[in-house]
This record gives sequence, C-alpha cells and structure tokens, in this order.
Amino acid sequence: MKIFKDNYNFMLSARIAMSIMLCFTAIGHFVFTEGMTMMIPKFIPFKTNFVYLTGLFEILLAIGLLIPKLKVISGWTLIVFLILMLPANIYASIHNINYQKGTLDGHGLSYLWFRIPLQLLFIVWTYLSAIRIF
Repeated sequence: MKIFKDNYNFMLSARIAMSIMLCFTAIGHFVFTEGMTMMIPKFIPFKTNFVYLTGLFEILLAIGLLIPKLKVISGWTLIVFLILMLPANIYASIHNINYQKGTLDGHGLSYLWFRIPLQLLFIVWTYLSAIRIF
C-alpha cells in the first residue's frame, strides 16, 4: 500500500492476499461443483446447493476482510469456516476424490500432509492479519 501512502501496511496486504485466495477458491466451487459435491459425506442433503452456498460465503468473507469494520468478525468467521471445512478434505482424501475431475483417482491420504499444514497457515494468517491488534 506504499503506492497510496508513505508506509507499508502489511496487515492490509495480508488481508488482500487472503481475499484473493478466497475468491480463487470460490471460483472452484462453481467450476468444479460435481467434484466438490463428492467431497461431502452422503448423509448430508442438498450437496450441490451447499457447494454453491459455500462458494458465495467465501466471496462474502473475502469482501468482509477488506472492510475495516467487518475485518474482525470476518476473520473469526473465516477461521471457524476453515476448521469446519477440514473434515470435507479429510473425507475426500480417505475416498481418493479428485474434486477437479469429479473422479475417484485423487491423491488419497498423502494430500493431507499438504492440506492440514496449509489450513493451519490460513488460520494463523487470518488471525494475525484480521484479528490480532499489534
């Protein structure tokens, strides 16, 4: 943000980066809908609607992180959302779901060695950039 001011705002830059990431993952909900519905356990109804709804939710969270008055509530909501979505990733790994193709030839449990640390990084990133006040 040095372009507009004389100093860097690293927390705002971090929130912008997280918002961009959320928008890209939200696009995945609309492009890879079939595969993402496979990530949801069979006992949960309305899977397609749920995938679309979570995609829209990610876009709303991305916007909320950029609005100063909403950044804290958006940050906490995103952290809860990331924690709640982790079981879907575990389910997909156990069942070898390839959400991009909508097939059962995914990376399996080895995917979790990447996904769980990434999820933790996103949680810490969100906490430090949107919630914690320095």
